[in-house]
Amino acid sequence: MEITTDIFGQHEGQNIDRYTIKNAAGNYIQVLTLGAIWQGFVVNGKPLIVHFDSVDRYAGPANYCLCKSVGRVAGRLTNAQATINGQDYHFDQNENGNTLHGGFNGFTELIWNATQETREHDASVTFSRHIDSADDNFPGDIDVTITFTFNDDNEVAITFGAKTTAATLFNPTNHAYFNLTDGQADLTSQELKINADRRLELNEEKLPTGKFLAVKGTGYDFTDATVVTKALTDIEAQTGKIEIDDAFEVTPSDDQPIAVLSDTNSNRHVAIYSDRNGLVVYTANPQDDSKPYNALATEAQMLPDAINHDGFGDIVLEPGQPKEYTIRYKYYEA
Repeated sequence: MEITTDIFGQHEGQNIDRYTIKNAAGNYIQVLTLGAIWQGFVVNGKPLIVHFDSVDRYAGPANYCLCKSVGRVAGRLTNAQATINGQDYHFDQNENGNTLHGGFNGFTELIWNATQETREHDASVTFSRHIDSADDNFPGDIDVTITFTFNDDNEVAITFGAKTTAATLFNPTNHAYFNLTDGQADLTSQELKINADRRLELNEEKLPTGKFLAVKGTGYDFTDATVVTKALTDIEAQTGKIEIDDAFEVTPSDDQPIAVLSDTNSNRHVAIYSDRNGLVVYTANPQDDSKPYNALATEAQMLPDAINHDGFGDIVLEPGQPKEYTIRYKYYEA
């Protein structure tokens, strides 16, 4: 295993460093100090995630949060508020009166400190930041680490850790966009399997109503591997919607994937493992939104807006009780 570094570009007068972690087979991942971005995942010379080639394309929240690390809280917080241990808090309203992906000053636009560690069969880059409550308008000053680990088995692990000075919220993710197909032009040979029997009902603002909907018999049924474009056709016929932007309830597991992405032409697969109960799936074309979807975002996290719904999961981070979450991505061919 080896790690190399280069300067990817500049942002707000600071160098943005890129770290490349390469395994014994020559496969590699790349990560950036801006936004703790996962910029590359290349196996056998084939890119598996969608990327931009310049800092300017990544900078700013309008660029799809492409493969950025998102927090303190991924997804939306209804009315930009929550009650934590009996106390009401109000957060940044950065989308239709709600809080999206941590607000105006979330993880995605930060420039992170980085350290690296190389071992015989894996290596890692750890991004870290101290974030004051006044910086992002969440309660509690927090110390956050985001560690990307790559190994000789072509497996990527992203581990998010945090500790706080006051009770706060912590439900981060990586907004990874996949396309396993040669050329990454579209999703016509991309399959998705999700180990989920139900999804959240969302309102027009894409906020959970608190209800769950069975996926069986709908275009949202990915219990068997389904070509994404077929699912989109079925969803449009059934609902009128032309995208997937939905949250599925999954069972956390270290040995059973919550989802598997596949390409029918190449037999490439990426299995996703998570220790939390939600998976948000989103279709987009980050490079050119006038063209057909060419990317499938998978955001493993606790179910969105969990703090405002009983039974969605505990995302409260307490002083003296650090939390750690891991998402794993395992590449294989079959």
